Amino acid sequence: MDYENFCSQILETNAKIRFAAVYDSWAKQIAGGLRKGLQNQLSDRGENELVNLSIINWKARKDMSKLLGKTIYTLAEHENIKRFSFYLGEDNLLLLSTEKDADTNEVVDKVIKLYYKNQNN
Repeated sequence: MDYENFCSQILETNAKIRFAAVYDSWAKQIAGGLRKGLQNQLSDRGENELVNLSIINWKARKDMSKLLGKTIYTLAEHENIKRFSFYLGEDNLLLLSTEKDADTNEVVDKVIKLYYKNQNN
């Protein structure tokens, strides 16, 4: 899959999506990033910590998938933003953030549809 294109398509679906990036299991960013014209609300250190925590949580959920089934996505809602983690198979994780008032169901539906569309191309 062309993850750079995938992240660009996600950002195009909704102006309230601030950030879309794919990471590998070692927390290395593979593609994507912050929407042009926006300023990151986190320092580089803060962002690295948040990515590493997301990776740790992802790995823990992989272990639980034997009992509950694979995790599709997780959501953390903060006072200022929403943060989503989408599980892209065994090796990659999509991290996404939106404005607080973004429609959660709309964001999730569009990301999942784009994932399957891009997976088949």
